[in-house]
Amino acid sequence: MPDGFVPILDLEPQYQALRPALQAAFERVCRSRQFVLGEEVAAFEDEVASHLGVAHAVGVNSGTDALVIALRTLDIGPGDEVITTPFSFFATVEAISLVGATPVFADIEAESFNLDPHAVAAQITRRTRALLPVHLFGRPAAMGAVLELAERYGLAVIEDAAQAFGAQYLPPCVGCNGQGCHPTTQTRLHGRYVGTLGTAGAFSFYPSKNLGAYGDGGLIVTNDARLAERARKLRSHGSLVPYQNEMLGYNSRLDGLQAAILRVKLPHVTGWNAARRRLAERYTARLAALPGVMPPAVTPGHVFHQYTVRLPRERRDAIRQALQAQGIGTMVYYPTPIHQLPVYAGRFPPQPVSETAAAEVLSLPIWPEMTDATWERVIAAVERAVAG
Repeated sequence: MPDGFVPILDLEPQYQALRPALQAAFERVCRSRQFVLGEEVAAFEDEVASHLGVAHAVGVNSGTDALVIALRTLDIGPGDEVITTPFSFFATVEAISLVGATPVFADIEAESFNLDPHAVAAQITRRTRALLPVHLFGRPAAMGAVLELAERYGLAVIEDAAQAFGAQYLPPCVGCNGQGCHPTTQTRLHGRYVGTLGTAGAFSFYPSKNLGAYGDGGLIVTNDARLAERARKLRSHGSLVPYQNEMLGYNSRLDGLQAAILRVKLPHVTGWNAARRRLAERYTARLAALPGVMPPAVTPGHVFHQYTVRLPRERRDAIRQALQAQGIGTMVYYPTPIHQLPVYAGRFPPQPVSETAAAEVLSLPIWPEMTDATWERVIAAVERAVAG
């Protein structure tokens, strides 16, 4: 990385702050000689389940496997349809295809980048088995509406919370006029962490995530004991007892070292998410005045895994290049909607809101320890790039 370059994410300050505890965790695992599953993984599963307020947490080796195994626990496979978003990381849809099911795309809301429940409702058929919403960039999806559809049609809901650890579902309270909320789906969910709202939730601990390991790692959470037991079997070659394999599974066990690292970080994630929100509020307040720039709303519960703006499509790439020339790193998440990627191209109808978003989005640097001086440098560079 060139001297003075501002990356989109800098993990060095976090490492330095936690270095003694991380080194102690590393030594503890090495002394235990339990490098795959073991006591560290079991302890992390208990701690993260308590943190999220969910009954069961099952550590696996990636967020992708968390999705695949969650689908398998529900026996979703050939002949089944799963409705999801075309505007996400490829793994969201790849997991559906890997279990033999058929992905069905519903377009997104332009403002939130998340699944539009009205578009979801239009795609439900007799073959639909599950809905797979994504809490993209750390913003909770419209889970009240999604779960009401699921209840109406008898569908499972698997949440892709890979980018949203610690995000809370906090929709505005409407309609009660101070007289108390009715027991609707919306109010039952209020204040709960995403990933715990549906049938099962899938998290990723890729190093760049709000709660990140130092390698791949993932987690399945559920309040259903039967699904949790199936997930534990599936992650370990279909067996809970050595050499007594009950089904075809995976080699998808969370490493003890990664679990120990995550145990060190877990108590800090709420504070880190609050710091991300403060930075996002500053960004949005400053960028709202720039012509042609549409900053994201700082909605309740949003944890800003990415801070993503919209720019005029004819200027997006030029602005990105201007920022690069000033030493500011950015990323486009995602330049091509999933239905247009080579593996799926030509098989699905247009998704116009997602296609527009892909041409307009740009993510700016954000991490909890970003200094005022670094933030001022980034925002000043953005102002110059937009003006130019």
